[in-house]
Amino acid sequence: MLKRLTGSLRPAGVLIPIMDRAGEMTVLFTQRAADLTHHPGQVSFPGGSMEEHDEDLRATALRETHEEVGIAPQQVAVIGYLGPMPTTTGYAVTPIIGIVQASSELIIDSMEVEYAFEVPLEYLLDERNVQHADREFDGHKVPMVEFHYEGRRIWGATANMLQIFKKIVIKK
Repeated sequence: MLKRLTGSLRPAGVLIPIMDRAGEMTVLFTQRAADLTHHPGQVSFPGGSMEEHDEDLRATALRETHEEVGIAPQQVAVIGYLGPMPTTTGYAVTPIIGIVQASSELIIDSMEVEYAFEVPLEYLLDERNVQHADREFDGHKVPMVEFHYEGRRIWGATANMLQIFKKIVIKK
């Protein structure tokens, strides 16, 4: 398992889109299309693999966000970055944190995204809403966290990114 997480990893970028909804901050997630090769049907942040023409991972995350949910790069104020996170599918994913303009309208690319939804930031920052679980992976028990909100399960790398983000925001 360690080899899969430390070998040659492909760079990828995701946006943690923080939406300002009439004074309430929410976080935008996507439900990935069921027929995708990687992580089909899972909840994730918009993003994907870095392409040759991308200047950096910030550009990757913003390009992918525009492609997947229609939020243009100029509608996002990037406020920070988290460190790269290795995934079991061979990526080093760098989360980019951005505040999205309140006027932004979503245009969903149904080839990649089944639908998008928002979760109040306050809910995600509340430790009472974090569930701890173990997952079997390559014969090893791996501890993980997950969130459940209105029937949706946020887990895996996405939930881990939220936990790291939360530690920065709450400064614990």
